[in-house]
Amino acid sequence: MLLAGLCTVDQIQRVAEIPAPGEKVRSLSMDVAAGGPATNAAVTVAALGAGATLLTVAGAHPLAALARADLEAHGVDLVDLDPERPDPPAISAIVVRDSDGERTVVSRNAHASSRFVLSMRSLPARLPHSEDEMPGCVLLDGHHPEVALAVARWAKERKVPVVLDAGSWKPVFPELLPLVDVAACSSLYRGDDPREHGVPVVVTTAGPEPVRWSTTDGSGAVPVPVARARDTLGAGDVWHGAFAYAVARGTGDVPGWIGFANEVAAERVRHEGPRSWTAAVAKMGEGQP
Repeated sequence: MLLAGLCTVDQIQRVAEIPAPGEKVRSLSMDVAAGGPATNAAVTVAALGAGATLLTVAGAHPLAALARADLEAHGVDLVDLDPERPDPPAISAIVVRDSDGERTVVSRNAHASSRFVLSMRSLPARLPHSEDEMPGCVLLDGHHPEVALAVARWAKERKVPVVLDAGSWKPVFPELLPLVDVAACSSLYRGDDPREHGVPVVVTTAGPEPVRWSTTDGSGAVPVPVARARDTLGAGDVWHGAFAYAVARGTGDVPGWIGFANEVAAERVRHEGPRSWTAAVAKMGEGQP
């Protein structure tokens, strides 16, 4: 699978209670991992047993090495579109509450550099060309909009399904949505209705609530498994990765793809920490319809 989007360095503190303004608390544990919607989705795809190639920007800053090491350890092939960038990568400061796994996130998203704009000229050469190399699905998160558009156009020309993680509205969406086959929106999504741009499948997640879907042929909702949440960090990203993995398999239907993604995301939230869930998810790959 091919995934394109944001890669951050996540610094995660687990606490008994999220501190009030001005308050200091001692954390129960601390982790550092690669993060970002497309990045966590790529880790999910790899955990499920499929090849995962991540197109992103990491750069040459020492902090980027932390993300690279995490992705390498979890089987993700990183294609860095701006490998000489000296600036630090996007960093997310995250606090997770121990009692219920709820989290708060402070982050700064990606921004383009002059080298990155120049590197876009070489992007077509870095995408698959032979029939044997074609991915079963492409997942985009809308970050690095130039990359998202280039990859979506490339996929459209080759009839590769394009799934968009539309967790929040981004300025590139009016141009990107007409190239998308599935728009998977969160309940917090505020923007143009993807249907107005001709997107044939629209899915809306809402945490523990049923996942709603609509196509040109019908609509419905798929319940979410009951799970005792220990850590909700990245659960939506994991859901998108599992959903795209199901699409790439080329079997089943929209409700079946959603059901599989719901099960994988539920398994993620049962585990503490940014990567402790991957071993359990690895056992679920062959169970996809």
